[in-house]
Amino acid sequence: MKNENAYNSAMLVKRRKASEVSSEQNAYLRSLKQHTRKIMAGRFLLLATFLLLWEIAARQKWIDAFIFSSPSDLAETFWDLLWNGNLLLHFGITLGETLLSFFISTFLGICIAILLWWIPSVYEVTEPYWVALNSLPKSALAPILIVWFGNTTKTIIIASVSLTIIVTILTVLNGFQSVEEEKVNLIYALGGSKSHVMVKLLLPYNIPVIMNVLKVNIGLCLIGVIIGEFLSARAGLGYLIIYGSQIFRMNWVILSILILCVLAVAQYQLLLWVGNKISNRFQ
Repeated sequence: MKNENAYNSAMLVKRRKASEVSSEQNAYLRSLKQHTRKIMAGRFLLLATFLLLWEIAARQKWIDAFIFSSPSDLAETFWDLLWNGNLLLHFGITLGETLLSFFISTFLGICIAILLWWIPSVYEVTEPYWVALNSLPKSALAPILIVWFGNTTKTIIIASVSLTIIVTILTVLNGFQSVEEEKVNLIYALGGSKSHVMVKLLLPYNIPVIMNVLKVNIGLCLIGVIIGEFLSARAGLGYLIIYGSQIFRMNWVILSILILCVLAVAQYQLLLWVGNKISNRFQ
């Protein structure tokens, strides 16, 4: 009887502790959600305040509305371009070129990094050339690429890929080389091969590194595409910026820049969401 009472008392204490932990955890989650809502509200308030001050400054002629435009003028320009179909055309071309160059540079960069790790002598021979290519100002290559490949979309893709592929190779390779040698030797000691080391250790271990590379690449690819469209394009947001500045349609220029900002943020947030899903899966 005494043992049964003691057991019941112990179970009661455990339930109380569990309920206390659960209530504390729920309180923490509620505070975290409240903090997130406050941050989002603060961001929205900051943006609304900026747009309101911008509109007031343009209407009160504190700034030249012809040069700096205004939110209301940009909204009108947005609907005009959207209704005519020109905005979707330029946006679609820039988005397509950005995604294509992003996938090409990421895939080739990771494959080349794997090759350089797989055959260390190749990396030892080519290391100074990778460093030289990485330090080269890529925008300086754009005029040469136009001469080599012509004034085509292919030139824009190559210019964007050249801006990101070297960074991808060196970053991913550095991630492979930073894995502890003891872990690699352990796989070899258990009868594993290089392919086992790559698939079972290096790639899973470097998922955070690869995701960080993707986050950087998506922004650099967009920059590369815009640079290419500045020099050799007949459509796209970069072309719209250049053409709008030439004919003094500053609404087109500023609207295109704002759309590029929204596109960059949306792409980054999408990659962040995908990265969190992948990280949670491997935890």
